[in-house]
Amino acid sequence: MSPHGQLADNADAKLNWRVFQMIWPHLAGYRNRIVVAFLCLLAAKGASVVGPFLLKYIVDALDSGNEMIIVPVALIVAYGMARFSSVAFGELRDTVFGRVTERAMRRIGLQVFEHLHALDLDFHLNRRTGGLARDIERGTTGVGFLMRFFVFNIVPTFLEIFLVIGLLMANYGWHFAAITLVAIAFYVAFSVVTTEWRTRFVRAANLADSTSNTHAIDSLLNYETVKYFTNEQFEADRYDVDLAEWEAARRKNRLSLFTLNAGQAFIIAAAMTAMMMLAAQRVSTGEMTLGDFVLINAFMLQLFLPLNFLGFVYREIKGSMANIEQMFALLDEQPSVRDVPDAVELQLPAAGKPPSVQFSNVSFRYNNDRNILSHLNFSISPGEKVALVGGSGAGKSTLVKLLFRFYDPSLDEQNQTGQVLINGQDISQCTQQSVRKAIGIVPQDTVLFNDSILENIRYGRIEASDQEVRDAIKMAHLQDFIASLPDGVDTAVGERGLKLSGGEKQRVAIARTILKGAPVLVFDEATSSLDSRSERAIMAALKEFQQGHTSLTIAHRLSTVVDSDRIIVMGEGGIVEQGSHDALLQADGAYAALWRAQEREQVLL
Repeated sequence: MSPHGQLADNADAKLNWRVFQMIWPHLAGYRNRIVVAFLCLLAAKGASVVGPFLLKYIVDALDSGNEMIIVPVALIVAYGMARFSSVAFGELRDTVFGRVTERAMRRIGLQVFEHLHALDLDFHLNRRTGGLARDIERGTTGVGFLMRFFVFNIVPTFLEIFLVIGLLMANYGWHFAAITLVAIAFYVAFSVVTTEWRTRFVRAANLADSTSNTHAIDSLLNYETVKYFTNEQFEADRYDVDLAEWEAARRKNRLSLFTLNAGQAFIIAAAMTAMMMLAAQRVSTGEMTLGDFVLINAFMLQLFLPLNFLGFVYREIKGSMANIEQMFALLDEQPSVRDVPDAVELQLPAAGKPPSVQFSNVSFRYNNDRNILSHLNFSISPGEKVALVGGSGAGKSTLVKLLFRFYDPSLDEQNQTGQVLINGQDISQCTQQSVRKAIGIVPQDTVLFNDSILENIRYGRIEASDQEVRDAIKMAHLQDFIASLPDGVDTAVGERGLKLSGGEKQRVAIARTILKGAPVLVFDEATSSLDSRSERAIMAALKEFQQGHTSLTIAHRLSTVVDSDRIIVMGEGGIVEQGSHDALLQADGAYAALWRAQEREQVLL
């Protein structure tokens, strides 16, 4: 009987045959293997059907009282060969088709992974990473399950059913065929209906299990907070409530499984009893031999054994189809920022010569509620150091996203689109990859991979040598910190770099950007996590590094950008004023007010 209490999460989904259309292109390249696998399947089923006939002849030969032992022995050997052939062809089928399934899972998984990296920033800002990973995992697993169980379990089982019914009708009349057909029809109908009914209990058990685990993990992760407020008993009581719900759901799930198994057993027993009674009656009248009685019994056992798992397989196939469709829905997601059909590579000046950057009549909004930028115009000359300052929400970080082509400029009131140009080329007409290769960034929130410091820095330019990485470390003033670590550059930084402080992560990010060697540099609060001493050292290094580059710095602390060639003060989606530090102070405008406010804060500190 069906022993599985846990079914697919999407088990209530309807069967969608379109899934096979989605999968087929990934299987089409293995037509020969698929043909061989199906030939093996037919051979395995042929051997399994021949087995009961051989068993009949063995029993009849032994029952005849014939003293010549050679015939029963030959039949027994043939029966053994038939059983072995059935298993051997089945294993060969799985081996041949296994590579097809695994390669399809690999290709689909890779395709989804690459597609997710091609989607725009909006998609990833709204995603749920855990759910996304689960969709990919369940989708690729669903492909394997669907191929394995549908193609090599459901289809062969029903093929064998119709073959056996045909043989029974041809050899023993319509009565045996009718009993078999009616019993299987009742069995399938009961299994499907009952499995649909018990889905609610399976889901309730799964939900209760997830809820109790979520609360338990949340409580343990916040162990210190629980201790601070002496709420151990409260947490235990809340966990026990969750466990009580889980216990009740599991009890209903178990009783529903008992109903399914008991009903299946009753249908099988009733069918077997009816068949055996009819066969026994025919044997007693001499219409059938004892071997025929054994053959019918063997056929019935052979048919109902794979059907025992019908409830489980049916639910899992439905769940797999839903999971696959959900994964393919990710592939239907289209990025809003795409390369134009005839996109060209961004052309940069000769080595050592920095490019210009220009924002021409740029307007942008994330949605229709309010404009972030309105008709913005400014340019950065080759090799110029420009700083962007202003209040929160002024659009400074949005400019960086537009520069990287995470977004394209929006239409303005006249349905015109502004331009972002690098070296005089509209980046919307260039490939995204060539644009992003030309820009190096030190972000405010530095996220590192769970790898060594060496490999995190090398990520700036994968093909860089160890010596080039060490040079970048030296320029970022990281060598003293790394020397203090037991494992040096091989020190693992932990997930998202959590083993390092904010300042240490920021210096790793600076070294990574130095290693990239891009002609355009962006510093988004690049020293926000550094103490004053470290900041001075890093600022000196960055000043040296900026030579020969066109750079854009976003800063909150004005003291970090006083040596910029030009400072642009932003507000209300546009430029409030711009000029050098001294010129802006003399103008006594918005920048001067910000400078005085920060000086007062510094005095208070």
